[in-house]
Amino acid sequence: MLRTIKPKNARSKRVLDARAPKEIEDPRTAIFVKGTHTGEVLNHVMRELMALKRPDAIAFNKKNPIYPFQASAGAGDSTSLSSLEFWSAKNDASMFVVGQTTKKRPHGLTFVRMFDGKVLDMTEVGVDSWVGMSDLKTPKSTPGHKPLMHFASELFDTHPRFIQLKSMLIDFFNGEEIDSICLPGLEHVISVTCAPTPESLNNATAIAYSTRPAPSGNADSTMEDTSKLPKVHIRTYTLKLLASGTRIPRVELTPMGPSLDLDLRRHQTADPELLKQAMKRPKLKKTDVEKGLGKKKKNLEVDEMGDLRGRVHVGKQDLGKLQTRKMKGLKAGADEEEGEGEGEEDEDGFSGPAKKKRRQG
Repeated sequence: MLRTIKPKNARSKRVLDARAPKEIEDPRTAIFVKGTHTGEVLNHVMRELMALKRPDAIAFNKKNPIYPFQASAGAGDSTSLSSLEFWSAKNDASMFVVGQTTKKRPHGLTFVRMFDGKVLDMTEVGVDSWVGMSDLKTPKSTPGHKPLMHFASELFDTHPRFIQLKSMLIDFFNGEEIDSICLPGLEHVISVTCAPTPESLNNATAIAYSTRPAPSGNADSTMEDTSKLPKVHIRTYTLKLLASGTRIPRVELTPMGPSLDLDLRRHQTADPELLKQAMKRPKLKKTDVEKGLGKKKKNLEVDEMGDLRGRVHVGKQDLGKLQTRKMKGLKAGADEEEGEGEGEEDEDGFSGPAKKKRRQG
């Protein structure tokens, strides 16, 4: 168990504040870990994925005995999960990509998602074929730009296995949160498609699969027959905006790489209680109205300068009972005294101000 670190100076306090939970999350940092055996294919594939993830990517070049599924199933000790939790806390990373190849499962990639320093869920895919960026002599996108994700299959909305994979890929490639989209800022598109869906995987089958309780035991026993599941194809393209004579430009896609063909293998779903905490949202603040989060509160608006202004409605007031400043000129008899002094005319016939009377005695 990791101990709680108390800041000793201002610099360490800033680091801890940067790692604290936020309402708007920072880009997820992914750590690429090599298992005991990787091979040339996995080394190239992990290098290509890391090129798309930069600068939010960390590579572990040394080999590590990491077996996430065996540790989660209770086989042997839990050193693998402890290592993942330690690396996550030390590097402030919330995702892992573990590469491991065996005779039974060659060229396997395991995507691990973390929450609050603990493993949330995992999914394993096998690399069937791939094409690298260097094999395509085409323009490349700038590192650090947020991609446009495109999922073209109904299985990504109906089948639980593909729903989990879609959520995992979105979190993996997700970058900085943005308020608006500028078309020249979109440089590349990541398209995720599936092979033709077999007739056995219709909506009824997907619903029955999602409501079926998962068996207990080893992680392999919780896995259904994945040979009937279609393959997943990941393609990356660069965008080129051309003139079309209208406000909407004409878009051309050029293959950039990498291109991956993946097979779904083992998986581990998230714990319901941990998932409930991960999906929990904080209470809305006044600043959320300016950012457009949540429902707009009544009688609150944001001006052009970004300041929050409120409108207060007050009932009708009787101004006759309004207390004014006490002045001698506002007394009731002041008008009558002024009227008595008026009416005196000079030699030319013009009236002038009344003269003050001298006090006698």
